[in-house]
Amino acid sequence: MNFLAHLLLSGEDEKLTVGNYLGDFVRSVQLRELSPQIVKGVELHHAIDSYTDAHQQFQQSVERLRPSYRKYAPVLTDIFYDFFLAKNWSEFSDQPLQEFALEMYELLNKNKAVFPPKAIRFLQFLESYNVLYNYGNKEGIQRVLNGMSKRASFDSKMDEAVVELKKYESDFNTEFMAFFPDLLQFCEKWIMDHE
Repeated sequence: MNFLAHLLLSGEDEKLTVGNYLGDFVRSVQLRELSPQIVKGVELHHAIDSYTDAHQQFQQSVERLRPSYRKYAPVLTDIFYDFFLAKNWSEFSDQPLQEFALEMYELLNKNKAVFPPKAIRFLQFLESYNVLYNYGNKEGIQRVLNGMSKRASFDSKMDEAVVELKKYESDFNTEFMAFFPDLLQFCEKWIMDHE
């Protein structure tokens, strides 16, 4: 899953949310510098990624993209699933998406003293383009894909993937809607088990 999902799946705990955001930015050696609750959020991030990668519905979405995007197919599926989370937001949250996005930027900015430089730069990108909210439209997804394509180690063609999103939108949405309630349940149990 991508950033919108990770933030939503953290529940109400601020430090858990911060750690879940930092999951892709901190190395194990840096964990010693973080509070135990933030470390738990990093662990939740990795648990979400492992659960997602193994889920049958997610794998179906990945396989649809693999012929064209090879190793980037799971990355694209993560991003597409944030698009469908934003599109179906009211199914999973009572809080309006724009309000949630602004709350997350404020929470992350408040805690950025513990962020590595890459996490700060990425937060600036998220906020300046209101990415969390704009995951819900194809222009927002295109901006994210353009940025990722530029950072890829070879010509990934990720910037062209919106074509697949449009072509198979109904299939991806069906798979997402079958998958995400399972992930929500998994995270609720994981958080309870680690209190």
